[in-house]
Amino acid sequence: MTRRRVVVAGRVQGVFFRDTTRRRAEAVGVAGWVRNTPDGMVEAVFEGEPAAVEEMVDFCRNGPGRAEVSSVEVTEEEEAVEEAEAEVGPLGDADLVDLELED
Repeated sequence: MTRRRVVVAGRVQGVFFRDTTRRRAEAVGVAGWVRNTPDGMVEAVFEGEPAAVEEMVDFCRNGPGRAEVSSVEVTEEEEAVEEAEAEVGPLGDADLVDLELED
């Protein structure tokens, strides 16, 4: 299993970035979460098979059609996805899109 945190800058809010990310993650079997940040970026954590996680990171480099990505910061992590949910912070649960797959 691989886990990566991704922070995407540019015109990435209000362009269905989170919803498109959720649907793509579900399609490739990746767990994690995605949220808007107060400073206008999108932050996500992806966990799963290395090739699937890399596919999600690659998606974030361009985003959905209406997004204009200016930069992507990728960090390798070792924690489990469940621990990431505690990091929601001041945005609250309404802004968090859970990518965890249902059995």
